Amino acid sequence: MLDAAASRFLPFEVISKVRESATITSFRLAPLERQHWRPFEAGQFLTMRVPDRKGGHVLRNYTVSSSPREEGTYRITVKREAAPSSDVPDGLSSCWLHDEIEPGAVIDIDPPRGAFKLDSMSSRPVVLLSGGVGLTPTVSMLDVLARDSDRPVWFIHACDNAGVHALREEVESLAALRSGIAIHFCYRFAEGADLEAARCHSTGFLTRTTLQSLLSLDDYEIYMCGPPPFMQALYGILTGLGVRKERIAYEFFGPASLLTEPGQTTARSAITTTAQPATNADGPRIVLRKSGRSLAWDGTSESILAFLEAQGIEPEFSCRAGVCGTCEQGLVSGEVDYFEEPLDELPADRVLLCCTRPKSSIVLDL
Repeated sequence: MLDAAASRFLPFEVISKVRESATITSFRLAPLERQHWRPFEAGQFLTMRVPDRKGGHVLRNYTVSSSPREEGTYRITVKREAAPSSDVPDGLSSCWLHDEIEPGAVIDIDPPRGAFKLDSMSSRPVVLLSGGVGLTPTVSMLDVLARDSDRPVWFIHACDNAGVHALREEVESLAALRSGIAIHFCYRFAEGADLEAARCHSTGFLTRTTLQSLLSLDDYEIYMCGPPPFMQALYGILTGLGVRKERIAYEFFGPASLLTEPGQTTARSAITTTAQPATNADGPRIVLRKSGRSLAWDGTSESILAFLEAQGIEPEFSCRAGVCGTCEQGLVSGEVDYFEEPLDELPADRVLLCCTRPKSSIVLDL
């Protein structure tokens, strides 16, 4: 898919490189041709072509951390993922960016995409919840909420200590733009100087007690991004506090089941285990040819992939945005709608689960 999709990638120059913390650096990207810049929504990401160790390229996704109002450039904010031991290599793309890329370098990127986006039409209070470098989408969302909305906002961020805390001053400046925005920083390993300077508001892990003290009972919309263990812990706390699952939007690259304990699911939907023909008599159905399962499409899931995950079925995937091709499956019959344009065109008998919804009843070779 990479070679066929190469024409979708456009050259962007790195116009600045700013160290944000001991492990995190921001890169500002501008197109070589001005018309190649595309608008984006807070929370979306860029797909980048990164040279691999075999002389080819791999695709990597990086959330745009800048404000959507900053036209003409994108900023990505990247953590350097060093190898935990000599037995495994350093992170391919993050170390390439940190160690080899300087202002003036040209990088090929595909324009912004992704379904993890701030719902700007809603008036509900917002909780922006992040761990580590997972704050990249929430900072962009905070910029929109601070400047273009009067919705109550809680920006809650957890990291190890002040040395690795990125974009702190930017967050504080945005929160100061208007009333109704509260910030809370939690340092897992707060150092003495952090405590003396009151750089954090709590220490250790973000707990149920901490969240209860910050958030009164309300119908929040929560946007969450961070490492899988952080996401799993916070998802359990939030649902335990009565937050409705459909009010929790999240982004990370892994199966949805990672957010729940064994035996739980991240959503609910009707399941029929006896195979049935794919007809539209009672609305679209998704039939899995190999297992014989026939599932009633719920009409509310973001994608076929999300729907299948809600049933405890976990097809392989990576990007969730039509980029990597990992979730590609055979389409035996039926039609689908693409709500996100795939990076590469697929034949009629193939489908990307992550960016489609059923247009009719369908049969998948799954």
